[in-house]
Parts: sequence; structure tokens; C-alpha cells
Amino acid sequence: MLAAALAVAIMVSALGCGERGRQEQTPTPETSAAPPQQAQPSDARPVIVAYGDSLTAGLGLDPAQSYPEDLQRLIDAAGFKYRVVNLGVSGDTTTDGVERLSSVLALHPAIVIVEFGANDGLRGQPVPSSKENLARIIDALQKEKARIVLAGMTLPRNYGPDYIHQFEQMYVDLANHYKLARIPFFLEGVGGIPRLTQPDGLHPTAEGAEIMAHTVMKYLGPLLEK
Repeated sequence: MLAAALAVAIMVSALGCGERGRQEQTPTPETSAAPPQQAQPSDARPVIVAYGDSLTAGLGLDPAQSYPEDLQRLIDAAGFKYRVVNLGVSGDTTTDGVERLSSVLALHPAIVIVEFGANDGLRGQPVPSSKENLARIIDALQKEKARIVLAGMTLPRNYGPDYIHQFEQMYVDLANHYKLARIPFFLEGVGGIPRLTQPDGLHPTAEGAEIMAHTVMKYLGPLLEK
């Protein structure tokens, strides 16, 4: 649904924007016991959670090509010690985001990139309801001292100027109220460019995902600590 409807917007406007006991062996004269395995050190790096829908999950791409993977490479190259975890699920709405919060909180993230809302808008859900859900997500994350980057989106022009304005303003209002870093348009530099989008007209190609990672890094960078 996300891809089909948002493709309309991409065609008419550059801003238009779609997984989850070994038995012990007794050594014989011919077979010696294997040496005990060394415990692997845990990854103590602070966690950045990429939390959202198909645009975060990397629908249509190899997992290594999703924007969170590209973001990890950018963070590593810049000398920051963070671990990016992709918790994107295709088709998710803000309601799903609220319902999945426990999976995010269990990671005790330092930073969360929140990318939800497009599927709500495409289904014509009331903006106040979506806004309330996003506020619940933000409240829960801030209660656990996580910093947040909020990814803004827009809708196809045929949804009408009033609804579109309310939808876009939702992100502005939330960012201002909670004092969040806000990405004005998550698909900046990708939406509406055929070579950067898959045949559905919305979801990014591998190259498009790289651009998205650079866009996110621009707003995430000031929150990172060496």
C-alpha cells in the first residue's frame, strides 16, 4: 500500500512520497575432545535504533543494503563507536510502533531514529490519532533517556491540501514540543528520481539508501559522541 499510493506523489512532486541442544560426545581413542570455545566479548557500544516501516526495513533490498547498514558504515568511518540496530517492519503504522516499543526499550538505546506515519496517512487515518501515537513513542523513549531523531514525511497531492498540511505539520509540532532533531523529508534527494528508486516508484535502490543514510547522518551527527 505504501509503495502504490506514494508513487503517485513522487510522479507529481519531488516531495511526494511504502523477518522473525546439542548432545555431548564422549571422546574415543580416535577422536579427541574439541577445545572449549572462548566466550565472545559482548558489544558494549551504545545502540542507535532505526525504528520505522518499510523505508527503514529496506524492503526490496539485500539486508546489507538498507539505510541503517549504510548508516553504520558512515558512523564507523567517522570514528564514532555506536552499533546501529534495524527495527524497521514493512507496513507498520504508528499504532504498530507503539505496540513494538518494548523491543526498542529492551536495547536501552542511546539514540532512536523514529520513522513512522506514512502508512497512517495513506490509509487516511486521522492526523490527531497518528500524532498521539508518535507522542507516546517519543514519551516512552525520552523517559528512558534516549535521544530522538524524527523523520518527517509527506503524502500524495491528491489527499488534499488541508490533510497534507496537517500531516506534515504533525512532525514539526512534535519536534518543537519535544525539542527533537527533525529530518524535514526522509526521502530527500531520492524521491522522484527513477534511478534511485525501485520499480514501485518509492522504495530506494541500494544507491538511494546510501543517500538516505547521508541525510540521516546530517541530523544524527550532532548527537554522536566520541
